[in-house]
Amino acid sequence: MKRWIGVILAAVLAGVAVVAVLWGSKGQDGPQMTVVRGVIGSEKKPLFDDPRVKAAFAKHGLRVEVDTAGSRQIVTDVDLSRYAFAFPSSVPAAERIKRDRGATTTYSPFYSPMAVATFEPIAALLVKTGVLRNSGKGSQTLDIKKYLELVAKGTRWDQIPGNSAYKARKRVLLTTTDIRTSNSAAMYLSAVAYVANGEDVITSDAQIAKIAPVVAPAVLDQGFSESTSEASFDDYLALGSGKTPMLVVYEAQYLAHVFAGDGAIKPDMRLVYPSPTVLSKHTLVPLSEPGDKVGRLLTKDPELQALAAAYGFRTTSPQAFTDLVAKTGAPVAADLVDVVEPPTYERLDKLITTIDSAWP
Repeated sequence: MKRWIGVILAAVLAGVAVVAVLWGSKGQDGPQMTVVRGVIGSEKKPLFDDPRVKAAFAKHGLRVEVDTAGSRQIVTDVDLSRYAFAFPSSVPAAERIKRDRGATTTYSPFYSPMAVATFEPIAALLVKTGVLRNSGKGSQTLDIKKYLELVAKGTRWDQIPGNSAYKARKRVLLTTTDIRTSNSAAMYLSAVAYVANGEDVITSDAQIAKIAPVVAPAVLDQGFSESTSEASFDDYLALGSGKTPMLVVYEAQYLAHVFAGDGAIKPDMRLVYPSPTVLSKHTLVPLSEPGDKVGRLLTKDPELQALAAAYGFRTTSPQAFTDLVAKTGAPVAADLVDVVEPPTYERLDKLITTIDSAWP
């Protein structure tokens, strides 16, 4: 009798195990989940980690799992054979991946202008120098040409006349991520190079050789740079102007906290826009059919578009973003006019390599 009881219990336990496996591969009411792995720029990690985003993908039978890397690292260092999609933060990087991997299409579900996160005392000083001005439309713009003049002179904060608010003895420099690994720094370099090249996109090695000594101090004289935009923005939020008086960011990083109303953006923090600026078009390259499905959903699914807007991204369906700006009174440049295109990946890489050769 005991032997038969043991057989029955074993059968019941086996049945429970089978049900658990089947249940674990499905949503409560949904289809069997397909795991889709992707590699993304770090600034998009909070979006992909949001339970609402995970649930939206699950409705379509997908469990999307992501790793992060600097967008330039995705091109140069990441083993893409492990992933169903790559999602860097710029078109040049995506087009290089598309070509190298023989992909046939890309998706650009949202974009973010490059901006500068700073503080009110710093902004007031920049107004005094003529580097910062009001746009007349509720936002402020930072003149890249005048900024480069300050960089060329080696101007320090405590040398600005009438400065009693920020007497730091360090150089007036925008802080960026590492241009060798991070897209946000590369996009900033694109705007700076455009101005240094007589307000034209660099298209030749001769132009690169000419402007590299001009733009290099804006990058090299910063000292250590974080490898990802997420890490540098965390420093801005936590450590204040003593560590980072001016940080090149994606507009979305700042607005995500404004829209959330989570208190991370303090009353003295400010968002300003470089003039010219560059649009960082977050572009997904499908490397398999499930990756293609992720790209399509991010671009066309209304729920995912609305969630992307909640994280500060300007989407292909702009109404959700516009509504959030109106609701929160965010200091957004609604009509960006002074926008330039980045160089091709190869030209930008050549400029970075040239500057890198002089890296301390």
